[in-house]
Amino acid sequence: MGILMPKKVKHRKWHRGVSKGIETRATELNFGSFGLKSLGTKWITARQLEASRRHIIRYLKKGGKLWIRVFPDKPVTFKGSEVGMGGGKGGVDHYVYPIKPGRIIFELDGIKEEIAKEALEGAANKLPIKTKFIKREE
Repeated sequence: MGILMPKKVKHRKWHRGVSKGIETRATELNFGSFGLKSLGTKWITARQLEASRRHIIRYLKKGGKLWIRVFPDKPVTFKGSEVGMGGGKGGVDHYVYPIKPGRIIFELDGIKEEIAKEALEGAANKLPIKTKFIKREE
């Protein structure tokens, strides 16, 4: 599994848009017992998600399961350096997920709480936003 990106898109280039407000979807744990919840607003790139995912996988060893609750499908375009004004919008450079506060990013199950906490805190260090570790209420 490589870097996350959409297979096929309806529109190749998007407007930047504005991320505001708090998340209404995916705010509760639905799959696992532990999760990483966003506390800020930022664009999370596919590379950052992949780095976090790899960090978590190290802790899972043979047991446990990971769910990624976000998917970077927003294209970010980039014009090369020393390119003058005009000539249209640049080509798609990478994909991001515009995250809002309250969104669950990762969910884990099948491992001890201490290990899950360690794995998710390490993964959080690779993301550009503040996050918090949450666990399912019994």
